[in-house]
Amino acid sequence: MKRIKIGVFGVGRGISLAKNMMLCNADIVALCDNNEERMAKAVENIGGNVATYSDFDSFIEHDLDAVILANFFNEHAPYAIKCLERGIHVFSECISNGTMAEGVALMRAAEHSNAIYMLAENYPNMLFNREMKRVVETGTLGRIIYAEGEYNHPGDPFDIKFKKEYTYFKAHWRNYLPGSYYVTHSLAPIMAATGATPTRVTSFAVYNPTKDEIPAANYNSDNTAFMLTQNDDGSVFRFTGCARMGGHGNSYRVAGTKGQIENLRGMDGKVMLRYNPWQLPEGMEAVNLYMPDWNDPDEELIKNSGHGGGDYITCRTFINCINEGKQPPFPYDLRSAVNMSSVAILAHRSMLEGGKPYDIPDFTNEEARAEYENDYLTPFFGANGEAPTLPCCSNPDHKPTDEQVALYEKLVLNS
Repeated sequence: MKRIKIGVFGVGRGISLAKNMMLCNADIVALCDNNEERMAKAVENIGGNVATYSDFDSFIEHDLDAVILANFFNEHAPYAIKCLERGIHVFSECISNGTMAEGVALMRAAEHSNAIYMLAENYPNMLFNREMKRVVETGTLGRIIYAEGEYNHPGDPFDIKFKKEYTYFKAHWRNYLPGSYYVTHSLAPIMAATGATPTRVTSFAVYNPTKDEIPAANYNSDNTAFMLTQNDDGSVFRFTGCARMGGHGNSYRVAGTKGQIENLRGMDGKVMLRYNPWQLPEGMEAVNLYMPDWNDPDEELIKNSGHGGGDYITCRTFINCINEGKQPPFPYDLRSAVNMSSVAILAHRSMLEGGKPYDIPDFTNEEARAEYENDYLTPFFGANGEAPTLPCCSNPDHKPTDEQVALYEKLVLNS
């Protein structure tokens, strides 16, 4: 079987994915990043025999079968399009497009390419989320009518090491990240488990500013955005973006007309599967509490992978798709990726407008594309320093205090 030649754009997060690709019949042949220190560490991490670039256009001139896009969160689409135009397969981290117009352009580019596009979303492949999908597919939960997902990651405001690595300049996307945008870790697992796709969204945020003297240059002080969607099968989802509430963890639940399954907070991956006493499947109890099994021939590789095993399985899926010449399964396919990005973008607008519902466009439809093809509204700074065109916070006037910014400059930028 041919070994796949892969390049990595963005060698911070990208290298951990690259290591998993190397376990799946792939070679890392080129790296691209403009940070010399990160590049040196990356070259060492993957064994040293690799070409290095600081310019993306030069990078994709290299002999590549596929590219891992692990650059800035909101800037994947333009680079994905360049790859698709050259017939280079794309493995794109988190949201596929930072604006609605980019979603349109990405879908159009894919239609004229023979390359594979896969959203590098790993959370559906965590053990408990795989188990939820398996149980749903047995049909014992009845018709699925509701699911919820929480990606909850509060952080220590004095974790200077984290800030140096992840918010190392004032206009960094994390300093302008709305509560709804980092959505795929909460939304993709429940889409994968249920097979449902959002068609309409509304959203509300929890504004929680602090004047404490912490090092911060963050222009969003919403602890999270809560989103509610109506889906194409009539079900409803409730989920967060990247939330900061209570204890750290990821929580999911799927409920049907006959039962429900959820992973239990703080229980190290255990799931609880419950049925109504008058609707018990044969051999089941009303309450079933257990640790799922992987039942996978690559179990040891999975267990040593990042993000609860999700990194390896997601990379393996991508390599298998290339070898088999097929697009990825739902919800890693481009249509699902753009749908989730649209949910993130339009949920933020809903929140800014007091919860106004927004229909999620289907960009396989040219009429829907025409409505959004020039919609470049964004809460982020542009790649060339262009100012944001939307506020990132539910309070549009929010900004960090002068004291917080001074501490940020002193402890994060200057030390």
